[in-house]
Amino acid sequence: MTHQGSGSWSCESCFGPLDAVYDWEALAATVTAETIAAGPSTLWRYAPLLPVEAPDASMPAPGLTPLMPAPRLADRLGVNRVSLKLETANPTHSFKDRAVAVAAAKARELGLTTLSCSSTGNLANAVAARAAAEGMGCAVFCPAELEAEKLVATAVHGARVFAIGGSYDECSRLTVELASELPWGFVNVNLRPYYAEGSKTIAFEIAEQLDWETPDAVVCPIGSGALFARCYKGFRELTKLGLLSREPPRMYGAQAEGCAPVVTTFERGAEQIVPVRPQTLAQSIAIGDPADGDLALAAARSSAGQLISCPESEIAAMMTLLAETSGVFAESATGVCLGALARAVELGAIDSDEHVVIIVSGDGLKTPGPVAGLLEPIEVQADLKAVLAHLTALDHNGHDRLAPKLPALGAAG
Repeated sequence: MTHQGSGSWSCESCFGPLDAVYDWEALAATVTAETIAAGPSTLWRYAPLLPVEAPDASMPAPGLTPLMPAPRLADRLGVNRVSLKLETANPTHSFKDRAVAVAAAKARELGLTTLSCSSTGNLANAVAARAAAEGMGCAVFCPAELEAEKLVATAVHGARVFAIGGSYDECSRLTVELASELPWGFVNVNLRPYYAEGSKTIAFEIAEQLDWETPDAVVCPIGSGALFARCYKGFRELTKLGLLSREPPRMYGAQAEGCAPVVTTFERGAEQIVPVRPQTLAQSIAIGDPADGDLALAAARSSAGQLISCPESEIAAMMTLLAETSGVFAESATGVCLGALARAVELGAIDSDEHVVIIVSGDGLKTPGPVAGLLEPIEVQADLKAVLAHLTALDHNGHDRLAPKLPALGAAG
């Protein structure tokens, strides 16, 4: 049963998650590219396609994040065109702001005054920030071993942080139990049908930013599976509205090798996902028992895409490759995406003449651990000749990125 006032969030027969239902015939008659373009520069431009009323325009809102070309990365991967959907531009620097904005709007409708969640970090940040902006109470439940950067970025908003001695899956089970006991809005439990819908706005934006075309492929990380499945759902909904000029893209889902229950199921051609105990550097997608894993499987298969794992040993290298070729420092989950994309190209699943969009789900400043070893500062006195001597030594050792500057600097000395 659900706590009074929390609304219906699971099927009374199978206890599975519920989905929002829309009148697509009516929406097709009223939602056009023009009506969307006339809306606000946030995800609320798609309000008719969301299961809640848009909040007051004065409230901070995520969405309409950049879709940035990455030509140097495309060259390195051997792909014609790569674009980065920069979810790092949202208020707390991840896609979770979208989901929480929709969930919080529903919480307000239900008269709830406290927001809560279980989280691997990004969601905790988003829930804490949204609660602070709306003057709501907030409590979050995270694995105690989570990156300190994410815990601090949650606590600073005034949230009460519970560091649970266990995995994310144990945190998740705990919040499911608490949702039946407390009159709170648990965004990924009793508000989940609304929370999940926020993620599909990424697909809406990608299509709109490409003048209502779609890329050939979209690469997306898989933790719970909700982001991946809802992105595909978003493209399919645009098809229902007649807004797309071509078919939805193939969806490529990425998991880290140390926590890949959905990929393993896909590779075996099976249906039942077997939970695993996460052992991965990619903490933000370290979910061993993914709530929407079955939906992610269905999305990959329906779109003629694939689910691919990235070896743990490659995550840091892929984070570095992205930063060095595009100037974007993304979290470990995006490194996993890049590893999966490289593998898909190698397998011939993505052709060299195609356009691929990578969803950059979160900021690397939240997960600097995997690449921390790259920091090797050169200690030198504040003396021109000393610096020039070091630069000359670097040049002689083959560090050619600095070489073009050396002749001018040398002449000055």
